Amino acid sequence: MNSTAKFIILLGPPGAGKGTQAKILHQRFGMVHVASGDLFRENIAKQTPLGVLAKSFMDKGELVPDDVTVRMVMERIAKPDCARGVVFDGFPRTDAQAQALDAALARENKKIGAVLWVNVRDQELVARLSARWICSLDGAVYNLITNPPRVAGKCDLDDSSLVQRDDDKPAAVQRRLQVFNNQTKPLLEYYRAAGLVHEIQGEQPIDRVQADIVRVAEKL
Repeated sequence: MNSTAKFIILLGPPGAGKGTQAKILHQRFGMVHVASGDLFRENIAKQTPLGVLAKSFMDKGELVPDDVTVRMVMERIAKPDCARGVVFDGFPRTDAQAQALDAALARENKKIGAVLWVNVRDQELVARLSARWICSLDGAVYNLITNPPRVAGKCDLDDSSLVQRDDDKPAAVQRRLQVFNNQTKPLLEYYRAAGLVHEIQGEQPIDRVQADIVRVAEKL
C-alpha cells in the first residue's frame, strides 16, 4: 500500500451519524469506509479462512478474539482501493483493540492520523434513533424528525408499512448507549494521550459537521 495513505478513526456513539460522515470523506478524499460489522459479514459470507475462524467463535456465543479482527482489518486495508486512505468505523472498540491495531500498523510503517470524536448528548441520540423507522418491504429509512414519510406509517415509495427495529426502541437505545459509554468511550483517553483526538460537535447542522470533518482531514 502507498505509504502516504491516511488512516482516520470515526469515534462516536450510535446515532452520531458516523456512516454519513464516512461517505463525506470518501467523496471528498477517496478514503475507503471500513466498518467492522461489514467486514465480519463479508468474510463469513465468502467463507474466507478468517471468516470461518470468526464464525467458530460466534457460533459458540463467544467474542471474536482481537487478533482475528485485527488480521481481518489489515487484510482489508492492504487492498489497492485503500491506497488513498481508510476511515475506520466501529473499530477499534476497546483499548486492547486500539493497541493491537496500532501494533499491526506500526509493523507496516503506518499509523493512525486522526481520531474524529463526534460528540452528541445521550438525550439527542435517544431522540434521533427512536425516530428512525424502516420500510418493511425495501428497507428505505425514514426519520420522523428530519425525514418523515408523506403519509404517517407508510413508505413513500411503495405504500408498505413502516416498522421500527427492536434496537431503535427507546429502552434498547439506552442499553446501546450504556454499552458504548462503558466500553468504547474510554478510548478517548487512549487517543487523547497520543494527541490524535479532534472533537466534532455532532449536534450542529449537517453542513457544519461536514465542514469541520473536512477541515481536519485536509490537515492530514
